[in-house]
Amino acid sequence: MYLRKSRGLASITLPDGSVMMRSDLPDPDTTRWVASRKAAVVRAVCHGLIDVDEACETYHLSVEELESWTRAVAAHGEGALKSTRLQHYRQL
Repeated sequence: MYLRKSRGLASITLPDGSVMMRSDLPDPDTTRWVASRKAAVVRAVCHGLIDVDEACETYHLSVEELESWTRAVAAHGEGALKSTRLQHYRQL
């Protein structure tokens, strides 16, 4: 078995004291983006576990899409990533 060396950090400590590792990120083949998966990617990017380019390349996202997730979390918290709440937060 070969281990692939990844770019960047292997783990980070989040402000709440929990540890986030690369293994906590969603599968690169993810097609169904639920709020918890979006939040994990946003946390990883915001706290330096992965950079924006790596996130966009790995998850086949546009920079604009990732930035919209980041803005939603910054403005309203992780609950804003739920598709059922999207229209409510757009009106605020």
